[in-house]
Amino acid sequence: MKQTGIKRLEKIAKKIRLDTLKMLYEAETGHLGGAMSSLELLTALYFYPILKFNPKKPDWENRDYFLLSHGHVCPSFYAVLAHAGFFPLSKLKNNLFKLDTGLEGHPIKGSLSGIEISSGSLGMGLSVGLGIALGLRMKKRDNKVVVMMSDGEQQEGSTWEAVMAVNHYQVANLIAIIDRNGIQIAGNTEKNIKLEPLDKKYQSFGWEVIKIDGHDFNQIISAFEKAMQNKKPTVIIAKTIPAKGVYSLEGREDTHHPLLTEEIYKKTLNSYS
Repeated sequence: MKQTGIKRLEKIAKKIRLDTLKMLYEAETGHLGGAMSSLELLTALYFYPILKFNPKKPDWENRDYFLLSHGHVCPSFYAVLAHAGFFPLSKLKNNLFKLDTGLEGHPIKGSLSGIEISSGSLGMGLSVGLGIALGLRMKKRDNKVVVMMSDGEQQEGSTWEAVMAVNHYQVANLIAIIDRNGIQIAGNTEKNIKLEPLDKKYQSFGWEVIKIDGHDFNQIISAFEKAMQNKKPTVIIAKTIPAKGVYSLEGREDTHHPLLTEEIYKKTLNSYS
């Protein structure tokens, strides 16, 4: 990808990171770790762009479907949708987690344009994506279905049932992304239930695996473009940093749902000025 394109994506990601930070600070709560670790992946999907979509016609039949399975990281997803034109940027201000705003703690289908699935029960996104992908295939449509999951969801049996079924039905129009930030609510994923070698597990189920740095736009775009062309189920395992870009919290295992103090908030803002 041309360097000018990378610079543009980096600028957009910076704006989205700052908006996400402000939203979480105003709300005085939220899952900061995953919202920040998945941010570059979401930015590339909507602003390279990888996905086909029309914010003025969110139900456009030729759109690609994006499902956020780990819905608790939704603040950055809401910011991405706003910047992509699905709803006004002004809606982000002082509305996060408030009732009847559409910016609930997990995305709710029908509450805002661009949301394809109500999420909250972790481990269900891949199964829903499989159903959508099979339905599209029955209609002889080539729309893609992209499902983003947390690494903690890889400890769920429902995820592996879907992994097995996707391969059985050879659903090539479905792409999975794993935000491999290494944390969950109880801390380090490997200390809770060991996931590695995650790539070999997916390969043993017949998936093609692409491993990337989830903050490097060159790697992200290359992986997405390859996955879009693959004729077999593909999973992108993106190694990411929890609370990426947040002063004193970046990379820590206790940032799944941390306290965003005024000091951390202001010092992070200053670092971006």
